[in-house]
Amino acid sequence: MTIESSYERWRLEYSAATPRRERVTTMSGVPLEPVYGPPDAEFPGVYPYTRGIHASMYRSRLWTMRMFAGFGTARDTNERFRDIIGAGGTGLSTAFDMPTLLGIDSDDPMARGEVGRCGVAIDSLADMADLFDGIDLATITTSMTINSPAAVMLALFVANAEAHGVPRARLGGTLQNDILKEYQAQKEFIFPPRQSMRLVRDTMAFTAAEMPKWNSISVSGYHIREAGSTAAEELAFTLANGFAYVELAREAGLDVDAVAPRLSFFFNAHIDFFEEIAKYRAARRLWATWMRHHYGAVDERSWQLRFHTQTAGVSLTAQQPEVNLARTAIEALAGVLGGTQSLHTNSMDEALALPSQKAARLALRTQQVLAYETHVADVADPLGGSWFVEELTDEMERRAESLFAEIAEMGQGSMLEGCIKGIEDNWFQGHIADSAYELERAFNAGERIVVSVNAYTEGNEDDDLTLLRVTNEDEARQLVRLAHVRQTRDDDAVRDALARLSHDAADPTVNVMESLIGAARAEATVGEMMGAMVNVFGRYVEVPSL
Repeated sequence: MTIESSYERWRLEYSAATPRRERVTTMSGVPLEPVYGPPDAEFPGVYPYTRGIHASMYRSRLWTMRMFAGFGTARDTNERFRDIIGAGGTGLSTAFDMPTLLGIDSDDPMARGEVGRCGVAIDSLADMADLFDGIDLATITTSMTINSPAAVMLALFVANAEAHGVPRARLGGTLQNDILKEYQAQKEFIFPPRQSMRLVRDTMAFTAAEMPKWNSISVSGYHIREAGSTAAEELAFTLANGFAYVELAREAGLDVDAVAPRLSFFFNAHIDFFEEIAKYRAARRLWATWMRHHYGAVDERSWQLRFHTQTAGVSLTAQQPEVNLARTAIEALAGVLGGTQSLHTNSMDEALALPSQKAARLALRTQQVLAYETHVADVADPLGGSWFVEELTDEMERRAESLFAEIAEMGQGSMLEGCIKGIEDNWFQGHIADSAYELERAFNAGERIVVSVNAYTEGNEDDDLTLLRVTNEDEARQLVRLAHVRQTRDDDAVRDALARLSHDAADPTVNVMESLIGAARAEATVGEMMGAMVNVFGRYVEVPSL
């Protein structure tokens, strides 16, 4: 596409997306154009999408306000989901507790004291039914933050939806399912890397064939940044992992244009306002360039990087938590000005506990103020053309390309092999640890100010927040629920379903998703399904660098 045609292409795309030409003005009545820039500039909705993947951006559709929720039992979280929807939330995002994330049941001795504490406890199909009771899964999109047990959770979700008359083809949402970043940053892995990637491959193939509205992977830089990486490392490692999943799909015989449009991304919105905006702009440009020229994608949807943003949990402080409202608003604004497709705003009390209902509602209201009061959604990429933002965007791109080159060299030209080799050699982990150390050193030395932590501490003694508490009684209720499932199910059907799962897992040419859905319908538990695969795949133990 020539530079001269960029404006004409944008104009056509914009006209198609916004057939009704509504007059948009500032509060003073100044008319606003949908985008600004000279005719020979880049435009949103046109390759390489630096300025946004949609020509009309938020004028035709606002970002999805997707609030993250999960605590206690499935019934507890269902109540919070209903509150979010009632308050105007347009998408659900599920947080799971640590036992579920680690693929063990609530009655496992290792789960004691952790059930429902940092997310919702899901042990069986009965819990999945409780979690989405009364919620129309055909109209509400659902994101699930789950990784090692991602295939199991998808199976439970599909089995529950079909039991309630919603076919899998109508289900819309996203499975995080990004196992590479677990080894790199979050450490909630179970199987060895290559066996884990086999499960990712199976979910990609299954959703491509059966669930056209579902994103099989949300490639997550969020946790990489939360672990201490720089913005450039978050950008590079996240996209490199995305390239690795594309190569994994190609190895499985899937066409790049059948897979790439189904990938979504998940980035952090940190407090360094302009750097974050530049990071998102560079991410779109890099993804488009690599997908088109390195991987030969011809479908324009394959070039378009779609991403969710969450404000930075690590930027929140336990001291003077009300100040977190300001931090979150600034970070959310960076996500919107950077062109995110959906957004989660953290609650002010999350450095102390899971969000209270009031704090979660205030976090959602922050997004609604941005959307409806500030007019920032009226113009696409309003900072495009700023000398500062453009230079930062270029610098983010340069730094990411440098890291890409190192990863490709480790993999002898393959980003997939480079990512796995980098995990096995602790290359990623070393980069993140070094960056985290340098940032902490700067905080401790007072070179970087954190309000209420190393400066402006007056008021730190105040403590009048009402916090959400998950109690031992909540855990006891979950154990009663699980015991009832075990007592009332057909044990022979469970044994048969788990035997089929083990058989399919042992054959790398078989997709395990249908056997997982069968086990879910038989009311096998998460721990039982994961255990059947552990017996085949083994467990991974990370070897630390000395």
